[in-house]
Amino acid sequence: MVDMRIFESLPCKLALAWPGGRLGTKSADVRLTLHDLPLLLGLARGQIGHLADAYVRGRMEIEGSLADVMKVAAHLVGNPVKRGERGWWPAPIRHWRSRWRHHQLRDARSVQSHYDLSDDFFALWLDPRRVYSCAYFSDPAMGLAQAQEAKLELICRKLQLAPGQRFLDVGAGWGGLLLWAAEHYGVHATGITLSQNQHRYVSRLIDERGLSGRVEVQLLDYRQLPEAQTFDRIASVGMFEHVGHGHLGGYFARLCNHLRPGGLVLNHGITAGGLRNESLGAGIGEYIERHIFPGGELVHVAAVTQSLAQGGLELLDVENLRPHYARTLWAWSDGLERQIEAARCLTDEAKVRAYRLYLAGSAMSFEQGWLSLYQLLAAKPDGQVRGAAGQSTAAVLPGAQSDYCFSRAHMYADPQP
Repeated sequence: MVDMRIFESLPCKLALAWPGGRLGTKSADVRLTLHDLPLLLGLARGQIGHLADAYVRGRMEIEGSLADVMKVAAHLVGNPVKRGERGWWPAPIRHWRSRWRHHQLRDARSVQSHYDLSDDFFALWLDPRRVYSCAYFSDPAMGLAQAQEAKLELICRKLQLAPGQRFLDVGAGWGGLLLWAAEHYGVHATGITLSQNQHRYVSRLIDERGLSGRVEVQLLDYRQLPEAQTFDRIASVGMFEHVGHGHLGGYFARLCNHLRPGGLVLNHGITAGGLRNESLGAGIGEYIERHIFPGGELVHVAAVTQSLAQGGLELLDVENLRPHYARTLWAWSDGLERQIEAARCLTDEAKVRAYRLYLAGSAMSFEQGWLSLYQLLAAKPDGQVRGAAGQSTAAVLPGAQSDYCFSRAHMYADPQP
């Protein structure tokens, strides 16, 4: 039996229908039709991920705005961060399982299963530059496109890009940062990706914009970069979530190896909201693994900074952009809802349903603090007590041991591009 009193304090009016029963009125904000009776027990227990899976598979129908749906979901789940969920395996086994899951062939298949779904599908709800990562709303009045450009500009400023520098973009996506850095800062830019669609798309943009010879994109795993190849600046945006926690130390060590002494690296990525939340719980992690990002793994920012240090990098600056990602995801969600019929023409109904709940659910998760988003700026110390980039020690503090000026003035002087 299910105690229906659990639905009395919901933030929105909820109507339920299931085989042999009904609760609420047709005028409710959110209306759920459960085709299988066991789903009612899952709803009462807050197993939101399992219900989302049922929706994707057509075992449940949802009516009402996704914002209201997510208010109900958040209420039923409670606080998974406070509760914590590490899984059943001991830490050493989890570590080696992560390493086993993330070999090069499997990572390539996982990335392609998501990013090669359909360029036209993603274009329906991303900004014109197709930047598929957290935007930066430096002005609350910004729209999504402006906020994405502000994010690209912020990353370039944090990295102190300058003409002639060798710049590597790990996980270059549809080329937003790669092209912005080349066209606005005059760097020699190299991007790597495992997505075949993205590789073709960015290659075409490079040719169309006359950037051949100064910008290139390679279909390449980060572990396949030639060991002797070095860069002045490296960015990794929305990529390290696919690395696996068992490989994080090695990942940052590789970035350090490809960075010239004194150079800067910026890691921008999603982290777990709690120290004991390798999975979000309530079936949400399983849903993401099955329908959206196979192989994705999240750790707390504390574990990320530890891995970064183990890789030989010095942490310089940390910025939390969690609410920015919530707003970004709601913008994507609204964009998909506006183009829902076009989306159904580009992929199957199950994928459309999966992405509807993924985008709105992720927005809710960032609002609730279950997930977070950090930009970590680091350097490869060169061991020299000097000013940066050949400048006198009067320009940069003695002992900097890198190109970093140990000031944020260059980051925020004029955040809008």
